Amino acid sequence: MTPSYLSAMWSAMAPALGNHLWQSTLFAVAAGLLTLVLRKNQARARYWLWLAASVKFLIPFSLLVGMGSRLAWSHASAGTNAGLYFAMNEVSQPFTQSTMSMISPAGPSAVSPNLLHLVPALFIAAWFCGFLVVLSFWYTRWRRISAATREAAPLRDGREVEALRRLQRVGGLPPRIDMLLSRTSLEPGIFGIARPVLIWPEGISEHLEDAHLEAILAHELWHVRRRDNLAAAVHMVVEAVFWFHPLVWWLGARMVEERERACDEEVLELGAERQVYAESILKVCEFCLGSPLACVSGVTGADLKKRMVYIMTERMVRKLDFSRKLLLSVAASLAIALPIVFGLVNAPRVRAQAQVENAADIAPVYEVISLKPSRPGNGMVEVGFFFTPEGISATGVTLQSLIQEAYGVGDQQISGAPDWIKSEHYDIEAKVDRSAADELGKLREDQRSVATQRMLQTLLADRFKLTLQRGAKELPVYALVIGENGSKLQEAKAGDTPSKGVKFLDGRPLEPGMMSMQYGTNGPDGHPLESGMMMMQFGGGQIAGHGVPLGVLVKQLSQQLGVAVVDKTGLTGKYDFTLQWAPDNSQAPPRGAEASQAGSDGTLSVESSPSLFTAIQEQLGLKLEPQKAPMQVLVIDHVEAPAGN
Repeated sequence: MTPSYLSAMWSAMAPALGNHLWQSTLFAVAAGLLTLVLRKNQARARYWLWLAASVKFLIPFSLLVGMGSRLAWSHASAGTNAGLYFAMNEVSQPFTQSTMSMISPAGPSAVSPNLLHLVPALFIAAWFCGFLVVLSFWYTRWRRISAATREAAPLRDGREVEALRRLQRVGGLPPRIDMLLSRTSLEPGIFGIARPVLIWPEGISEHLEDAHLEAILAHELWHVRRRDNLAAAVHMVVEAVFWFHPLVWWLGARMVEERERACDEEVLELGAERQVYAESILKVCEFCLGSPLACVSGVTGADLKKRMVYIMTERMVRKLDFSRKLLLSVAASLAIALPIVFGLVNAPRVRAQAQVENAADIAPVYEVISLKPSRPGNGMVEVGFFFTPEGISATGVTLQSLIQEAYGVGDQQISGAPDWIKSEHYDIEAKVDRSAADELGKLREDQRSVATQRMLQTLLADRFKLTLQRGAKELPVYALVIGENGSKLQEAKAGDTPSKGVKFLDGRPLEPGMMSMQYGTNGPDGHPLESGMMMMQFGGGQIAGHGVPLGVLVKQLSQQLGVAVVDKTGLTGKYDFTLQWAPDNSQAPPRGAEASQAGSDGTLSVESSPSLFTAIQEQLGLKLEPQKAPMQVLVIDHVEAPAGN
């Protein structure tokens, strides 16, 4: 595998792995809290909780989420339970491709791209080495037990066999189990899962009285009945795969402790005397060595001192009452139901995202492209950017603004570029053929936006020879949230005319799906906007929209402020709005001056743009809050000025 292939695989797998480990850790913490509630109850209840926490590491919640997605109603809308979805997504899936890429030892500007490709390979190699070490450790010990079993002789009669059969009849314990007499110094233990056998050390019976012998045998039979070897083997797999997680090893210790205590409780309930049972365990410890393998259930496991105190203490172990059974039932139901509900809520978004990605895959290329330097009139460069049904029409735009539009980033998210991409202005006319325009017209707004972004990226790579790398960095951002008094946005409905005040500055109403950002009445070349066309003119003054998704407004606010704006409103509809503010010098700091916007704590100062911030609060009922968040950054590797048409 090449380093680039490993890097791509890491980018795809790392977020899912991070979320899975986070969810499994939360599940184990919840199980631990339940064991505290059940600390005075039987040990077997606590054992099953620890076992469930271990098995969770092998079962991603994404499987249950997928089941929920398949069960989702076909007519479920994307806006259903948006707040619930957002909260569940933030808690259960904190890791994304952006956050995982920030784990790399150095930022994209500190290390060369070739070295960055090696980081995932080093992580994968380290995990694989640890996996092999743990497997080798368990395999070596398993061979030792296996060799002792092969060399052992079947024990078909004697007081040991008679005691074993008597316990099976009286206690209703597992069916016939073969007993093997071994010359090794291992403790008595159950070996095997499908066909378990009892390994009995040669000579140990001479040190045990009949009562001691029966107590030890009863303990081993309970291990068989509880299928402890199978559970231990499952946890061994968890330890081998997730050897790097300390919680996994801690869970293993808790499972051994509780399984031995559970067997102790069962033996005492069968009528064994406490003192005799404790003496039998101590005698085995004096004669034998402990089993070196976790999936061989013996009698000397766990903390011996604690076990002796527990066995000899005359106290009643409470069985689970109705309230605790109800608590465990509710906890188990929630553990299964919550991921499924998450899948039900998330299903429309997953389908919508898949449709958007498919739209990007089939994005056409511009058939006709005219690109030339702008000719300023009277020393002024007129700036405008149009998306038309046939393509794009841009006047006086910089390459910096084109990159922002193509990749959906702000100024502060672009680095490594020469200064001329901010100072040189270009006029661009790009068109697709009629059939491609018709296909684009059939797409939804979000699909068409992704497709046009992909088309613009292709144009930049072709005409400006632009190559770049994507990374992540924690940056100051503005979070767009709903204000204290609620949103004032009016949700547009099919067939509605624009709401009052939602119109161009010249008084003409907006068509559905259109958005206006302008000072004047027409486009840069004087022609009026037509239905289905969206116009942007940099500078400010007014933003108006009819039937426009909130994401479009967020994008324009990011461009106006020169800082990324993150939508945290949870609003998913299409809205009518008009936003007007004073386009003066106090509106926002100049582009490229993000360093001057950051305060001493690294966050942005709201006072840097009072007019626009006040307009957003009073006119839209929304609010911009300064925060820091991991954001996508673009590192420019290479770019060239275009040679002309």
